[in-house]
Amino acid sequence: MQNAPIIHSINQHIYLTLKQEILAGELGPGTRLIVLELASRFHASQAPVREALERLKQEGLIVGVPNKGSVVSNITAKEIRDIFALREIIEGFAVRTSMPLLTERDYAALENIIEQMDDANKRKDTLLILELDMQFHGFFYQKCDNQAILELWNHMKSKVMRFMAISNRHYTTDSLAEWHQVLVAALRAGDEKAAEAAFIEHMHAYKVIDVD
Repeated sequence: MQNAPIIHSINQHIYLTLKQEILAGELGPGTRLIVLELASRFHASQAPVREALERLKQEGLIVGVPNKGSVVSNITAKEIRDIFALREIIEGFAVRTSMPLLTERDYAALENIIEQMDDANKRKDTLLILELDMQFHGFFYQKCDNQAILELWNHMKSKVMRFMAISNRHYTTDSLAEWHQVLVAALRAGDEKAAEAAFIEHMHAYKVIDVD
């Protein structure tokens, strides 16, 4: 039992490192992730490596391929377009449904995420910036109290993060915190249509179809 926290820590370290490298494009689509090689690289046993790879599979960042094992998954321009079309629909619904329910405590939570995002940007912590971005938008999927919508978001979230990482190679994340302040202001104004339009405009500001 005493070794459990250490194993968890190793698993977490491997998982976060590989996730960062996939999102940054250092591990490109089709790259093989071999358990023995990773165990040697991280000076770990195979168990935490397999656990880390399983987490990445669940998030859709890697896939199992016959005779190759685990490889980094691909993301295509069509997949990005499809995700955007779906996200506009379900996030618009989530925002409209959540707006009448938002309290000052909710706004404080959103402002706190934005502050963390700004700090992460100053430290150039790309993975944390992306995770905070997903946390901000995920807030509305949870708040709208629609389980089907929430499950859709949870299924597509990692692909959205990966797309955002691709966007970050073309655009800067410096304005992300400011963008989210604009979204909060739109929510506070109380106009559901205007708030939905602001969220969609925000999505399109980082919309990059060329993934090559």
